[in-house]
Amino acid sequence: MRIPSGVSGFDELIQGGFLPRRLYVLSGPPGSGKTTFTAQYIAEGLRNGEQCMYITMHETEEELINDMSSFDFGFEALASSEGFRFINLVSPKGKHILNQFSQGGNASSVQSLTDKIVAFVNSRQVDRLVIDSTMLLRLFFANGSEEMTRFLTALKQGDATTLLISEMTDPSSYSDEHFLAHGVVFFHNYLEATGMTRGIQVIKMRGTNIDCDIRSLNFTDNGLVVDPRSKVDL
Repeated sequence: MRIPSGVSGFDELIQGGFLPRRLYVLSGPPGSGKTTFTAQYIAEGLRNGEQCMYITMHETEEELINDMSSFDFGFEALASSEGFRFINLVSPKGKHILNQFSQGGNASSVQSLTDKIVAFVNSRQVDRLVIDSTMLLRLFFANGSEEMTRFLTALKQGDATTLLISEMTDPSSYSDEHFLAHGVVFFHNYLEATGMTRGIQVIKMRGTNIDCDIRSLNFTDNGLVVDPRSKVDL
């Protein structure tokens, strides 16, 4: 069984979709398409009647819906369904929700935060999970590497198929999440004389045959579209 991404053309690069109950990292510079990819991933799950959750620390649900309303993949209507849950961890509502899952101890500690996030996700029987982003998560971590490893390991043991957004400007620089994840997808964008060139590259995908070549990626009225037969030389 494979989990369709909801992004036209992408699943052809990974033998039909993501393997379920695994952790995948989407890395790339700002504006390269990571958030739009995750919104299409959530929309696909909601169309299929799945339980979907979007966890962030820097934007509101209204902002995400407004940003995605410029595309025609129906995110605004789907986000109003009972299967969708949006959590901003630093909002009063987000803090209140997570506090219900406190396991004792210092409620402001990193360990408590990560435990509460994982407990909340598991309690909702989430099928598709998006977390945005690792850069902001690290702001909560006193011991960045150790706590990130602990958190991601806990996510990998859950039942959700998780997409984790990771800001990255240097494709040769790897972080903890790239080594821990079951799969890693890089987003590229380069400004050339003829305009912006975008690409997508599957770097790692356990249990899946991949070739690691960069494929053409474009923003369209229907969201992101990958051309699996068009290789990009960046």
